[in-house]
Amino acid sequence: MSEGDRPSEQDPETGGFEAGVSSSTGDPRVILAMNAVLSTLFGWTIVWGLSFLGVVEFGWINVATAAVLLFTVTYAVTMT
Repeated sequence: MSEGDRPSEQDPETGGFEAGVSSSTGDPRVILAMNAVLSTLFGWTIVWGLSFLGVVEFGWINVATAAVLLFTVTYAVTMT
């Protein structure tokens, strides 16, 4: 890219994307859905690992409990 192709720092178009991303709060439903999916996957991984070690029995109730606990902690941390 040559010097003439790059926009100058004074150009108002250069900060458009960065300014848009930094001011966007996003859709809270998407954030909650991502939190639920990732908490479930991580909870499944934790319960599977603990059952592999013989600490707990693998079961969907244990996975759901871990997912709810992870979701709650993540929600509380991110909303403060």
